[in-house]
Amino acid sequence: MLDNKNIVLGITGGVAAYKAAELTREFIKQGATVRVVMTENAAKFITPLTLQVLSGNHVYRDMFSPVGDDSIPHISLARNADIIVVAPATANIIGKIASGIADDLLSTTIMAARSPVLICPAMNSNMYNNPVLQANIDKLSSLGYLFVEPAYGDLACKSQGPGRFHDAGYIVEEVETALTVKDLAGERILITAGPTREAFDPVRYISNHSSGKMGYALAVVARRRGADVTLISGPSSLPVPAGVKFAGVSSAGEMRDAVMKHLEDSTVIIKAAAVADYRPSVASDTKIKKKDGSLSISLERTPDIISEIGRRKGNRILVGFAMETENLIKNAREKLIARDMDLIVANELGSPGSGFQHDTNVVKILDRSGGIEELPIMDKKEVAYRILDRVLEISGGKSEG
Repeated sequence: MLDNKNIVLGITGGVAAYKAAELTREFIKQGATVRVVMTENAAKFITPLTLQVLSGNHVYRDMFSPVGDDSIPHISLARNADIIVVAPATANIIGKIASGIADDLLSTTIMAARSPVLICPAMNSNMYNNPVLQANIDKLSSLGYLFVEPAYGDLACKSQGPGRFHDAGYIVEEVETALTVKDLAGERILITAGPTREAFDPVRYISNHSSGKMGYALAVVARRRGADVTLISGPSSLPVPAGVKFAGVSSAGEMRDAVMKHLEDSTVIIKAAAVADYRPSVASDTKIKKKDGSLSISLERTPDIISEIGRRKGNRILVGFAMETENLIKNAREKLIARDMDLIVANELGSPGSGFQHDTNVVKILDRSGGIEELPIMDKKEVAYRILDRVLEISGGKSEG
């Protein structure tokens, strides 16, 4: 997603400067060109040579030493940047930017920038909580500067608290979000993901193989595109995406209650969860002990959440999913019409690279007019972009109508 993007990575003099090496690698892996600007103190924590090797570009340090055709480095760096990322950012650099001080290469480059500037603070908790620093962050935020709030955890000073540098993947996602067009701004998108678990005793349950990857990818991409996102997820090992409202549930009944709680405030509902169709009629309060012979468990239907949404959706956009083992198009279209969906995303179990647990998917998007958009195998985030493109089309048509 960062293909052909030019990133200026500013590194300042904090202990977390060594983590900028991994961040540089991640930017490069995502297809970006990285030009590193280091402060004098940053070079005391990590060598410029390390960043030069990883980025494949000259590392900039001196405001008065031209490099190649860059007779004025801070101007050329700022002019060519799609985004400037300061990671880690010390209290010192934040104070400089907030005060309009430009006395080294990094601060002058930021002063000359017209691109987004993303600042990633990392420092001792007491420093981070200092009201002067917080006032500087508030001031810069009001001026349009972007911030990655530091994580809570173990710090170099042997204490715990806010101030920990986020992992590289988290910061890359914030960069992706900063550079994505906010064409879904104003939409409030409710997404369900993952499996449900239907217990028949305190130890055992009925479930399925869903990992939640498709629903989580939709949440990530919708947030990138400016939507206000609520993610309701069954049990999943995936990290909660940054910047979304999250509710964790277990059973189909819990998922139904959570969805209905948020339905009225949503403009788009995307039901990507693999909700169990049946649950035990009676759940034992104690573990069912193994005995000779067979064991029979009576099952009953779980709430049909998407049918209830279809009856209550009004002018909202409703997107569902269908996974089938046979008659994919026929079964998906029947489900689309019966549940009053606007779109249904169909995939066939067993198709290479498709379905549960995979990072890729192969889907067909069906609409109410009879159209079918067949997508080749692609990363689930790419699939999410294509689904949300269709949502945007429908949303534009409804607003015009």
